[in-house]
Amino acid sequence: MSALLPKTHYTVEDYLTLERSASYKSEYRDVQIYAMNSTSRKHNLVSGNIYRELSLQLKKRPCEAYIKDMRVKAAEASSYHYPDVAVVCGTPQFEDAQVDTLLNPTLLIEVLSPSTEAYDRGSKFALYRKIASLREYLLVAQDQPNIERYVRQGDVWILSEAVGL
Repeated sequence: MSALLPKTHYTVEDYLTLERSASYKSEYRDVQIYAMNSTSRKHNLVSGNIYRELSLQLKKRPCEAYIKDMRVKAAEASSYHYPDVAVVCGTPQFEDAQVDTLLNPTLLIEVLSPSTEAYDRGSKFALYRKIASLREYLLVAQDQPNIERYVRQGDVWILSEAVGL
């Protein structure tokens, strides 16, 4: 009798079923499920500080900020991700009644880690760019004061950078 081989291709339905009952977070892209790495103390502090400051700034605006556990779907790419911080302005739209997958983020923020920096800058940003509602993408270094800000202007993404305090 042969052992069953592990499943290598997952449908969106497979992913969501597994993800909603898992004790850890995973992302989904290209019919594959990728377990997320745990984050460092610095990473958590930077993410938390960004979330706290954004929440205060957005308090009297029609926007909501989410930290870490709000899954975001890039519908055109059929991919699911967990940005470090997500903001939606206007009415949030969710994939289903579970209200755990945001469809229309306005701003996504990733705090860079050595293990994910290349992905956050490259393939992940390419997937995020397919989200029609997305207007800004921030990459924040955790080991030095450096923020890269990408702003959508039509079909073009414009980069500006803040370096130093």
